[in-house]
Amino acid sequence: MTRALKGSGFLGLAVMMVVGLHQFVILSGGSAVPPWMIGGHAHLGVLSILAVVMGFAVPALEVTGTLRTAVTALFVAGQWGIPGIVWLGEGFGLTFLMPTGFLWGGALIVSMLIMFYYSVTEPANAAGGGSSSFAPGDD
Repeated sequence: MTRALKGSGFLGLAVMMVVGLHQFVILSGGSAVPPWMIGGHAHLGVLSILAVVMGFAVPALEVTGTLRTAVTALFVAGQWGIPGIVWLGEGFGLTFLMPTGFLWGGALIVSMLIMFYYSVTEPANAAGGGSSSFAPGDD
């Protein structure tokens, strides 16, 4: 399941970079980049970075079973749904899709709340949360 998060994250970053290059082409041609394109680009970038981080956080916090599946599915759906509705709704005139933003945003929130639960209920020694026997090198 964490492969899905990491893979979706890296794919999202690649798509975000392609959109960024497309925006550069638009600007190079002397035109302004539409705000909906910028918004979708930014959301996909941030959510994709978080997907990669989640790919490491889920096993580190020992999220298992149905909740692991839920975290993965909900996060990936939200990662693509939020920028997708911005691009489809505003960019392609399919404004009837815009209310689904609450669905995609809700999916992300539920995913984060599950991770919050695991982060505060895991023992202190899980996932490096305990005290350390070495001092950081940058102090």
